[in-house]
Amino acid sequence: MHLFKRLFLSIQPIALDLGLLIIRLSTGGLLMQYGFQKMQKFGEFKSAFPDPFGLGSKLSLVLCIFAEFFCSLLIALGLFTRLALIPLIINMLVVVFIAHANDPFSEKEHGLSFLFPHILLFLTGPGRFSLDALLFNRKGKKNISSFVK
Repeated sequence: MHLFKRLFLSIQPIALDLGLLIIRLSTGGLLMQYGFQKMQKFGEFKSAFPDPFGLGSKLSLVLCIFAEFFCSLLIALGLFTRLALIPLIINMLVVVFIAHANDPFSEKEHGLSFLFPHILLFLTGPGRFSLDALLFNRKGKKNISSFVK
């Protein structure tokens, strides 16, 4: 039972931090590509981009690019992670519940596949392998790894 518990029921701090790193790099890297594509096609999209809050298509596109490219870059680096996650979570909520509100679940699934990891990272923080940890962890300050043994 001890071996089973150690292998399957406990989370080692290094495994947790590696898992958070993988989530940050994968979601940040993948979503950055969408933001980059929108930047490249800015001229085409600026007048026809969805405007769910009445801010204008151009500003809505700029906000989307800011979240998907620049905030995703910060997530991948693990820099200002929780702050950068706020626009990303809002962006994915808009994608899922406003832009694709009347679409079938298969259209919402893509946005949800980014939303849930973003919520997870917001709750846990970026982990030990991040610029946040390197720059802002002071002695005695606890991170999630210190609670999981």
